[in-house]
Amino acid sequence: MKFKVIIEKTEGEGYSVYCPTLKGCWSQGKTEAEALENIKDAIKTYLETLEEVTKTKHTHDVEVAV
Repeated sequence: MKFKVIIEKTEGEGYSVYCPTLKGCWSQGKTEAEALENIKDAIKTYLETLEEVTKTKHTHDVEVAV
């Protein structure tokens, strides 16, 4: 799976990175590479949590025309 992420240099040292597709999914790191590795872990955890939550609730797919 591929996700678009936005990475920004923070004031001082470090980088902040977030995934606009996954609300609230963000991370940081001292270097750009570290921030990117950290967001991979954050996305994985986000998706695992989402899967667990949807297992415990009654859900179904609905097609909506826009």
